[in-house]
Amino acid sequence: MRSRRVSHQKVTISQIAKEAGVSKTAVSFAFNDPSQLSPATASHIRAIAERLGYSPDPIARSMTTRQTNALGVLLPQDIATTMDNPFFPQFLRGIGVVCGAAGKTLMLVPPLWGSVLKAIPHATVDGFVVVGLEVDRGEVQQLRRRHVPFVMVDSDAPDDVPAINVDDHCGARAAMLHILGQGHRRIAIVCLESWRQRYEEYTGTLAARLAGYRAGLEAYGRSLDDGDVQVIAASASRAGGVEAFTRLWNDQSPPTAIITMSDITALGILDAAAARSVRVPEQLAVVGFDDLPEAAHATPPLTTVRQPIEAKGKLAAELLVQALEQESEPVHHVLRTELIIRGSTCAPLRSGRANNESA
Repeated sequence: MRSRRVSHQKVTISQIAKEAGVSKTAVSFAFNDPSQLSPATASHIRAIAERLGYSPDPIARSMTTRQTNALGVLLPQDIATTMDNPFFPQFLRGIGVVCGAAGKTLMLVPPLWGSVLKAIPHATVDGFVVVGLEVDRGEVQQLRRRHVPFVMVDSDAPDDVPAINVDDHCGARAAMLHILGQGHRRIAIVCLESWRQRYEEYTGTLAARLAGYRAGLEAYGRSLDDGDVQVIAASASRAGGVEAFTRLWNDQSPPTAIITMSDITALGILDAAAARSVRVPEQLAVVGFDDLPEAAHATPPLTTVRQPIEAKGKLAAELLVQALEQESEPVHHVLRTELIIRGSTCAPLRSGRANNESA
């Protein structure tokens, strides 16, 4: 028996125009600019297109309308690494709420060949939510040159660019005051990795959080330059937390408390401490920043600074939609943070390396 090849020819606007008794221009208007037609004519054309099985070519449509109907999120890392941090699914959930309400799609734009700068021209989106980029980097300048609307999140944004930040300074200060108030003196601060090698050169979120830690220390007559205060950097990942713990705990005078700039790093520290039979919080207090869902269920539950992650994503997307529609002037929002005290912190019970190593 010979098989029959079924032909699936694409329906064209010429066929729809002929069937509907209108011009090809009218068919184009029905899908791209219905306001140019009477409601009855537009509905008639769309009904015939649906019966014939026609679907508009999104690329051709974007060339006609000069819009993709898509919002982009410019990611600082590849998608796999980014999504491994529970912060981003929460953040994207907030953006997704707005996309659904506004009839938009969402595109994640990771670095291309290791470069965020190279990824921008290849992204078919109407505008970007830009996460964690510093204003003096080339990506921000390229977006400006290309006249692409964008909203900056967790960055020092210029006055004419919409921005969403949280009160990083206040949250970090509260975390440091909590640790110092419990009597800790040997303290390590684990910052997020930056292309800037020296923490004195940090900008944006990193600078704000570090300034908050500094302010907490100063309230107790201490400083970042004290010999028993360490500042190191680690990647925003569990592996980064493991590496940070290993580096700090192998020191001649390991800290009694570690304060981190992200929960995912703090969770890695808890993992590494458990693997080394280091008791948290008795031998080591740990503080995070974010209040991810996993923080409350960690062993022990993680003391952390809560920021409204989903609300931050939602507000960023709302500002981007407004920028695309030119509905408002650029605004900068600063959302509140809150210290959440759980079981990963308590007063230091012992001091000295020998006691730290004892179980």
